[in-house]
Amino acid sequence: MRKLFSSRLFGGAVLALILAGCEAPREQVTVHERNAVPDNLSEWHLVEAIDGKLSLNDRVVPFDLNTALFTDYAHKLRTVWMPEGTSAVYGEAEFDYPVGTVISKTFYYPRGEGGAVIRTDDHSNDFAGSGLDLSKVKLVETRVLVKRADGWQALPYVWNEAQTDAVLEIAGDATRMQLVSEDRTQEAFTYVVPDANQCAGCHADNHSKKAVRPIGPRARHLNKDYEYRESPIQDGAQNQLVYWQQMGFLTGLPELAAVPRNVNFKEETASLEERARSYLDINCGHCHNPAGPADTSGLMLNIAEHDMRRLGVCKPPVAAGTGSGDRLFAIVPGSPDDSILNFRVESTDPGAMMPELGRSLVHDEGTALLKEWIASMPGNCS
Repeated sequence: MRKLFSSRLFGGAVLALILAGCEAPREQVTVHERNAVPDNLSEWHLVEAIDGKLSLNDRVVPFDLNTALFTDYAHKLRTVWMPEGTSAVYGEAEFDYPVGTVISKTFYYPRGEGGAVIRTDDHSNDFAGSGLDLSKVKLVETRVLVKRADGWQALPYVWNEAQTDAVLEIAGDATRMQLVSEDRTQEAFTYVVPDANQCAGCHADNHSKKAVRPIGPRARHLNKDYEYRESPIQDGAQNQLVYWQQMGFLTGLPELAAVPRNVNFKEETASLEERARSYLDINCGHCHNPAGPADTSGLMLNIAEHDMRRLGVCKPPVAAGTGSGDRLFAIVPGSPDDSILNFRVESTDPGAMMPELGRSLVHDEGTALLKEWIASMPGNCS
């Protein structure tokens, strides 16, 4: 009897090994040629909706930013992947990413009671290092940036209603949505997915070169801790830049004390100036910089700008048109209601709003910060 039991046990173990060996290996990330990009996001094998969860593939690394671009209260799962044996080279202003790098950003909303789509600016529970539970979120779109030998290619994918895959929409998309706030008020709006040219327009932050470049994954935005899970090298919090270095994704990283760092615009330990400037840098600085598409405005909102006049203080508009709101200066110290800057970020009029693309709603928390910052400024424009 003991012999028979041992034989069955051995046979079962062998069968388990055979079955395990028969399991199909997971598809690896695939970098498709520029002129042969797939219609379905799943064919990249970066993120995939499997068993009710949006999962990340091997060596697809999630990341976060100190302060993020506002997009109609959407939450975002950002990832980066690089071909085996390659790495980005550190630069203080931007990294030199290797050919074959794929960066993705999945836009989603938390779901509440009855599947309601929730409006919240609280990102403290956004951790997605081990994927997203699809029963708790609504996926909207995934934007993909691919580094080619001749530059970056931007590709917008829109998620289907079944939340099983996203489809390439080169011409962009627009869908009506309704958000529910904590006080149960509802707000209807049109969520706009930019077309490929609009993606390139925002990501070309140097109009003379007209080259598409990543905006978020730069040293000053990445210099923060991230809570890693299901990682091959780290379980728990780690500085993102150090983690990239350990993964082989980044070379040339200096001591962290020498690395610039923007702050979280809600960071209570940071100064009001730091918070407001970090917010403007990520939301406006990619256009409003000395080489950007909005350089002719003379308004420079990138973090490196220190000239208060160029930053907008007592600066009259060059050609704002209706975008001035009949106000005389970009920033009037002590008076946000008289400042063009506040008028534009609080507007939803396509002819006046700033940023011009990427939002249909007003970011209440961001505009409140800018009002507080301008109200605290000494002096006047008389």
